[in-house]
Amino acid sequence: MSKTVEVKEIDHLVKEGALLIDVREESERLMGYIEGSKNIPLGELSKHLGELPKDQPVYISCQSGKRGETAVQLLMENGFDAYNVAGGYRAYAECLQSTGNEKEEKIDGTQIKPDKELNCSGLQCPGPISQVFQAMNQMKDGEVLEVKVTDPGFIADAKAWCANTGNTFIGSETTGKTTVAYMRKGAAGKPEASVQAREEKTNKGATLVVFNQDLDKAIASFIIATGAAAMGKKVTMFFTFWGLNILRRDEEIPQDGKDFMEKMFTKMMPAGPKHLPISNMNMGGMGAKMIRQVMEKKNVDSLETLMENAMNMGVRIVACAMSMDVMGIRKEELIDGVELGGVATYLGQAENANVNLFI
Repeated sequence: MSKTVEVKEIDHLVKEGALLIDVREESERLMGYIEGSKNIPLGELSKHLGELPKDQPVYISCQSGKRGETAVQLLMENGFDAYNVAGGYRAYAECLQSTGNEKEEKIDGTQIKPDKELNCSGLQCPGPISQVFQAMNQMKDGEVLEVKVTDPGFIADAKAWCANTGNTFIGSETTGKTTVAYMRKGAAGKPEASVQAREEKTNKGATLVVFNQDLDKAIASFIIATGAAAMGKKVTMFFTFWGLNILRRDEEIPQDGKDFMEKMFTKMMPAGPKHLPISNMNMGGMGAKMIRQVMEKKNVDSLETLMENAMNMGVRIVACAMSMDVMGIRKEELIDGVELGGVATYLGQAENANVNLFI
């Protein structure tokens, strides 16, 4: 059994100079991470053992603690004094939520007076951060945004978002299940530094190749894309082969001019988000309906809403022209706002991106 450290201790340990390694994938960190952690995905950890110190403890975090246990075991077998952050980032975010009444900054020693208020109560990730991104875009440097949320992971997300976009997380306070967070646009007292920080943070993009048509994977794709866009990244989603079905219209489109094989493809493939299967327990479509009902009950945005929000935030949606030709899909069968492109379009964006995912 691996040795553990409580989540409430990790901030102090990192502040004192302890090494904390986040073994999640880089894409997972887009939606929040423990400040001061170093990212080495679990699959790459063994390649970096020579870079880690054996004369001091090494702390490991992941999403829920499972991968952390595996990483700690690997390190201990190689002579390291390693500890797993109990419960991982999920527990850390919940801990921040419960202790969020601690102000991290005061404005002239007086009560914070927001310039703009945003009520995101009931919304689940990535809804609150997406709305913060849009609200901040309409504000001036130095103005303060007040955000009301019930999402337990929001505080950690907000801190990561501010750190990655050149803005300032002021503090938060929690009453019951509602948390009120305060963020200032730009770095405190340094507007010129704020602009520079935002420019430095946004000079890298994110690209996602969406090959799969499963509903759950499509949802994950758009959550990541929306989160990356909220971080200020230029995001391109490249849909190819079965992934093209996510972009199809629901309504009937005339099939005039298509040959027999193209018509068969059109008939057998799911037409748009409402008809997508899920990757496990689909049960002839019942599984997909059940997961949609759960999402609605939990106030999680539907795939259609996620897609609309992504486009509104500037996410570039590109359909592979070659795959469309092979599968008999025409441009008029796709939803509005979709571009057509080829592999060079994707590679051109991937060259300038520091996050590249294949889903």
